[in-house]
Amino acid sequence: MTLDALVPVANDAVAYHRRRTVCVTGAAGYVASWLVKLLLEKGYTVKGTVRNPDDPSNAHLKAMKGAAERLILCKADLLDFAALREAVDGCQGVFHTASPVTDDPEQMVEPAVRGTRYVIEAAAEAGTARRVVFTSSVGAVTMDPNRGADVVVDESCWSDLEFCKKTNNWYCYGKAAAERAAWEAAKERGVELAVVNPVLVMGPPLQARVNASLMHVIKYLDGSAKTYANAVQGYVDVRDVAEAHVRVFEAEAAAGSRFLCIESVLHRGDLVRILAGLFPDFPVPDKCSDEKNPRRKAYKFSNRRLKKLGMQFTPIHVSLYDTVKCLQEKGHLPMHYPN
Repeated sequence: MTLDALVPVANDAVAYHRRRTVCVTGAAGYVASWLVKLLLEKGYTVKGTVRNPDDPSNAHLKAMKGAAERLILCKADLLDFAALREAVDGCQGVFHTASPVTDDPEQMVEPAVRGTRYVIEAAAEAGTARRVVFTSSVGAVTMDPNRGADVVVDESCWSDLEFCKKTNNWYCYGKAAAERAAWEAAKERGVELAVVNPVLVMGPPLQARVNASLMHVIKYLDGSAKTYANAVQGYVDVRDVAEAHVRVFEAEAAAGSRFLCIESVLHRGDLVRILAGLFPDFPVPDKCSDEKNPRRKAYKFSNRRLKKLGMQFTPIHVSLYDTVKCLQEKGHLPMHYPN
């Protein structure tokens, strides 16, 4: 029976979700914050893990509508199994979004892999979790030197771990290794698992601090980048990533599947042209750093699985506009670039 069959009207849906408690690891993060917000809006009770519940950086979580009644911040670290087990206790679902973001192999690989196994183990021991939704990455999908240019990138694609090692891409190695660990642990412990694989995330941040993906935009607007790379990148809006997690959790048919979360693939030159058109007063670079080699071509992709769950993706130009306006409002970019 589908969730829709259980909750046919909106008021019943809110009442149904209020009887459900879910855990979100790394709750103060970029994607996780929007996920917490969406879950609270839908009526869920949320247990969010953070390093320090009293840290002022969690203020945006505590200010969310419904947070006073239905948000519980739990002190936990990825490598602290006992704390994770306590956070997961009594939860009907677990969203594992927490992950290191670094190219340092020691700081990336072990915490990502062991932390993922701990979350799966905690969910299994709790015995109440209907499903674990794991936030993986396109980094676990696309790093394959043998993939042909005409191959459509979808959920069947996996990154080559040896290639990641050889190129010192420890972030992608860690994400791919962690996702493989998630599938292995879920099978061993009989835990129902679904995985979301986002590309580079754009969109307005709820948290105060700037993360790495937001710097991807800031550097083209604050004058620090004089050129753009001859490279392509997949993009998706943070609000869509949060929605994808909830849809994957609620859809009965999503169990045991990966979901590539992507709206578009752009050459960096196309990205800066969109930014220049939206914000003409800013010093957006108009020259490529590599003009000798052929322009890199965007890879083909499929986001059909998420669309089948009802996803409608935010266009990249809307996402970029909302991103910059929010960064301006938070003081990370000037309202008008000084001449």
